[in-house]
Amino acid sequence: MRARLLALALWAGAAGANPAAPWIAAPEVVRAAPGDPVSEVAGLVFEDRDLDGRHQPGERGLRGVLVSNGLEVVATDRAGRWRLPYRPDMNLMVIQPAGFEVPVDARRVPQFAVVHKAGGSPRAFRFGGVGPSAPPRIVNFPLRRLPKRERFSCAVLADVQAYSGAEVGYFRDGVLSDLLRDPPGTHACLLWLGDNVGDDLGLLPRLLEAGAAAAAPQWLVVGNHDIDFDATDPADSADSFRRLWGPDHWAFMMGRVLFVGLNNVVYPCGPADAGPGDRAACASGQPPTYNGRIPERQLTWLGNLLRLVPRDRLVVVLHHIPFVSFADPRSGRHQTDNAAALHALLAGRPALSVAGHTHTTENHAPGTHVAGWREAVGVGPLPFRHLIAGAASGGWYQGDLDSFGIPQALTRFGAPRGHLRLEFEGARYRERYVASRLEPGRVAWLSLNTTGFRRWFEAIAAWLAEPEGRRDPVPPRSAQDLPDPRLLTPADLAEGAYLVANVWLGDEATRVTARLDDGPELALERTQEGRGEEVRAGAEWADPFSATRQLSVARVAMQSRSGEPRNQGVEVFRGQRVGPAPPRPMGPLAESSPHLWRLRLPPDLPQGLHVATVVVTDRHGRSVTERFPFEVRPERPPMRFRRALFPQP
Repeated sequence: MRARLLALALWAGAAGANPAAPWIAAPEVVRAAPGDPVSEVAGLVFEDRDLDGRHQPGERGLRGVLVSNGLEVVATDRAGRWRLPYRPDMNLMVIQPAGFEVPVDARRVPQFAVVHKAGGSPRAFRFGGVGPSAPPRIVNFPLRRLPKRERFSCAVLADVQAYSGAEVGYFRDGVLSDLLRDPPGTHACLLWLGDNVGDDLGLLPRLLEAGAAAAAPQWLVVGNHDIDFDATDPADSADSFRRLWGPDHWAFMMGRVLFVGLNNVVYPCGPADAGPGDRAACASGQPPTYNGRIPERQLTWLGNLLRLVPRDRLVVVLHHIPFVSFADPRSGRHQTDNAAALHALLAGRPALSVAGHTHTTENHAPGTHVAGWREAVGVGPLPFRHLIAGAASGGWYQGDLDSFGIPQALTRFGAPRGHLRLEFEGARYRERYVASRLEPGRVAWLSLNTTGFRRWFEAIAAWLAEPEGRRDPVPPRSAQDLPDPRLLTPADLAEGAYLVANVWLGDEATRVTARLDDGPELALERTQEGRGEEVRAGAEWADPFSATRQLSVARVAMQSRSGEPRNQGVEVFRGQRVGPAPPRPMGPLAESSPHLWRLRLPPDLPQGLHVATVVVTDRHGRSVTERFPFEVRPERPPMRFRRALFPQP
């Protein structure tokens, strides 16, 4: 009794002093004896007042809490009891209700489920798969009561995608350091959107230990680089992920929000996935590859879940492969085949889709439509907002090193490495992209698209189009050949020069204006309307700030006399060797974007220094102002030191 009172006192003190303190416990599981037939599983959901994870006398059951076996969903009775059919391969889980939390382990991984697979994985997988276990007969799920809250925030990590120990370090020194700017307890959850590792699942424990420093429960979905590539059946390909983290589909509630995690990576895909857009290999099975599709079992589970959730709750669907994307609008496997079925399930509900995979930031408002979506996955104008959350790895950790020793790695549309933040109030939310290791509050790059930039871009693009074995190993241009990007001549203005704003999470409601010196306010025009038009790409539609850094990377030239062959040049992805070689293009190229705004500068702009005051206002009314200096000169001054004025003896 004394120990029980002490535990209660410690719990009360910890909860009062530090609401972010982890509660470490796990569900209580009683398994069937060998040979005993099992047709159903039963148990209790209870308020664990002494926080030991075990149901004790006096700890009452909780009514109306949802429990699932990964297919069926039931609500507990007035005593907190539940009963479900036994399934030989199941994720048996409690769905955390609002006002409560499930326990975590030392890595802040939620302990809300029992992963069971009769007999275990079909063979020895490289990363262990799921081991055999006796069927669970009784499972009691502990919950801890929390103060009610309608306002909270969650940090969203897309595509950390660490292929190596060095890249785990880049995450630690980059996006994790950004999260640690916030006091413990700032975020109610940390949501990982898949491709948490780059094929090597052995790195996941270290990543989770690092993520635990953000002091929030870590909820993970599975990506196409988090799977067992030695699986031959999609039913087995998430087995090691399930053992290392937990269920490959799940849900929890907080405030007036239902969070749903789905696994829409089908690997290996088969004839059922064959179709247009990068899916020829699905028909033949050679080579084995993946496809974006929500398995029917998960759709059934989600339908069963939604029937028990009030229709006024905001449903946030978290998944790796986007339902649709601007980056790959005609791709089958890089979008989700049956996105329309998911849309139908959520009809009439407030909803939000949040995905990763494409290493882009995309903010598609309801009604947005891009040419190719309907042909690839049967989706027209969107019924609710779809976000793609950028990438913690940026452009796959490529590019030159920044001042923190981390690859700059700008993403496909030029946004920096970073993470998404979602701020909730009731069933409403606000989204914000946090650029890694940049000043807080920054939302855009500013640059000029000039004749000089376009000619420079086109020369390198033509070189890239040549077969690699036949082209000159030295690119025709590097960043040092680019004319001063903020200096214009009258000829530049006459041929067309644009002030460009790459607003990383901009959408159709974003407003971008500029004042040139003391002139009137001018509106910048969005380069993609999102009304069914084709993607506009090329030098005219590129982001000069990003493309300049992506098209001339000096890091590939780095070498030493250390004697370590793998330290020469750089390694990317699965140890792919690049260099040592002359500086060259590397990684994605921001030659198109759904979040680019531009203003053509007046052809009669006077000579001298000018300052553009640019104001970006998002759909929530939040504004950021930046002052951008540039010059107009009658001709371009020499770029290099005028040595002729200082003749050498």
